Amino acid sequence: MRPFADRATLLSVAFSRASELSNDELHQAMAAHPRIGERRDGDAWSQAEQSGVDQSLGSRLASANERYEERFGHIYLVFASGRSGEELLAILEERLGNSPADELRIVNGELAKIALRRLEQLVV
Repeated sequence: MRPFADRATLLSVAFSRASELSNDELHQAMAAHPRIGERRDGDAWSQAEQSGVDQSLGSRLASANERYEERFGHIYLVFASGRSGEELLAILEERLGNSPADELRIVNGELAKIALRRLEQLVV
């Protein structure tokens, strides 16, 4: 875990840094993530994180994703682990009321949570 003294320090620094991404960095990170409800071959992380998404929500999620992308110009990104598809859809609907600047900051926080969870799984 060099240069960090221990796992807790590593995770703390990683979360802090991930929470302070530039807008360009956020857009690059979002480009690598599938939409909520989509499956990409070879993307085991996202598939596991979205395992609570019921595929019967497909058309509703697709429609909501489209509205979100039209409003904000990027995909809907949310920490999906342990959440149901209905819950993720409700969060999306609620976030449609945000300003673009506020939403980008929320996305940064969600992305930081995703990165931290993945890092936690790698450094046992």
